[in-house]
Amino acid sequence: MALVVLSVVEQRLDAVRAVLAGSDVVEVAANCGVHRSTVHRWVGRYLTEQLAGLADRSHRPHSCPGQVAEAVEVAVAEMRREHPRWGSRRIRLEMLRKPGPWVVEDLAVPSERTIDRILQRQGLLRVRPRKRPKDSYKRWERPAPMQLWQMDIVGGVQLVNPATGVVREAKLVTAVDDHSRYCVIAKVVERATGRAVCLALAEALTRFGVPEEIITDNGKQFTDRFGKYRPRTGEVLFDKICRHNGITHRLTAPASPNQNGKVERFHGTVRPDFLDTAEAFTSLREAQAAVDAYVLHYNTDRPHQALDPRTPVTPADRFQPVGAQQRTLVDLWLPPTLDPVPSTEVQPVAADAPPVLRFPPGCGHRVMPRSGAA
Repeated sequence: MALVVLSVVEQRLDAVRAVLAGSDVVEVAANCGVHRSTVHRWVGRYLTEQLAGLADRSHRPHSCPGQVAEAVEVAVAEMRREHPRWGSRRIRLEMLRKPGPWVVEDLAVPSERTIDRILQRQGLLRVRPRKRPKDSYKRWERPAPMQLWQMDIVGGVQLVNPATGVVREAKLVTAVDDHSRYCVIAKVVERATGRAVCLALAEALTRFGVPEEIITDNGKQFTDRFGKYRPRTGEVLFDKICRHNGITHRLTAPASPNQNGKVERFHGTVRPDFLDTAEAFTSLREAQAAVDAYVLHYNTDRPHQALDPRTPVTPADRFQPVGAQQRTLVDLWLPPTLDPVPSTEVQPVAADAPPVLRFPPGCGHRVMPRSGAA
């Protein structure tokens, strides 16, 4: 005898016919392996819709009140197309701080997971290999600004000779505050010599005050820790400035850029956003003006995700230079061989921020800020 396999509709039809013939609903439900309320529902659908009422129905809801509005989804997709490097967190922070259709129509800003789903639907989400889990890293941060500066040197600034058209590479001396991620140094130099690095440091110390610590790598501009053939213990000009001003100069372990991670992360932002897209500059002054404009945007207008992933916070919101009263307690020491030039930086920290002064040769070893400067 051949085995006959009944379809789902046929099984439900047999159950309905059994109930209509007078069988007990509980027994029929037990034989079908369902609840008795399900059998009652089958009977009701069969009496109103006949055999078509016993087919499976979609469980999709008729409406979804939490669905993202079309205007918001379009805005998310346009932000991603305009800025391909922005992730869901950055897009959400930008939507929280800038007006858009979600503000006019009183719509809610979507969460990061929702933005990820929007990008996936639009085909704008790039699949990347899984990295090391974030909880495996040991993260540290100073509790207040001006406690630690992270300093380094990066290349990528292109200079061109207008007469010959020859392009050469300049360097960018950078430093960020560990607590606020505020960029305190962004100086374009022809060559990253020890004097050029110390000159950039002198301008930052005059402008913002003296930090408690500075951490650098083991470059020859910062330390004489490693010589060409053997270790050395001599003191370079950078060490001398730190020692005379009471700054603890810390060095990273060899081949350990992660110990200077915040300034390295700044390089990871400034390189694709500015250095890789900027055209070659005709002079150091022109390059410095462009760098200052970008740093102004980075410090005051660009929300930093590491400061607060939920609300937009800029480095300028967390940074505070040394006050005028504290600066008058101890004089700033600078070697007489340095001659800082006036900075072209256009980003004031405060309305009464002290200007960068010029120190002509022979002016002495100590510099006092102007009275009333912050």
